[in-house]
Amino acid sequence: MDTTFNINQSSRNTITSILNNHTLDQLNTIPEGFSNNLIWNIGHIIVVQQMLVYKLSGLPMMVSEDMIDQYKRGTKPEHSVTQEEVDELKKLLWSTVEQTKKDFANGIFKNFTEFTSLTGYTMTSAKDAMEFNNYHEAIHTGIMMQIRKFI
Repeated sequence: MDTTFNINQSSRNTITSILNNHTLDQLNTIPEGFSNNLIWNIGHIIVVQQMLVYKLSGLPMMVSEDMIDQYKRGTKPEHSVTQEEVDELKKLLWSTVEQTKKDFANGIFKNFTEFTSLTGYTMTSAKDAMEFNNYHEAIHTGIMMQIRKFI
């Protein structure tokens, strides 16, 4: 799992850079031709990691139901996020992955509900889910890189 978490850390470093180098207005801007913004993609990445790894393992998630409802698949930005919300997402970006590393090291992932992604990849364990999560984060990081060109 070291490689999986190293890749995830690299992804989270890139995302942190995006957070740190854009204004609140830029984070909330939805460019023409896009259905979401930078901050929605960041919230979505956090929520999906929690759903894939923890929810499918039958374990409590580190994000609220409100956050899930705001950033899960099929949603889009419904309001401009506040600086407080940005700050919370920035903390969760790292606290969730650090806790996940600890939880893998402590062997808490015993059960898992098999899940097939929209891309057709079937996950049968939390390990599979965390590895697929890196692919998912890469997709959304690419979208964020595109959005940055238009804000």
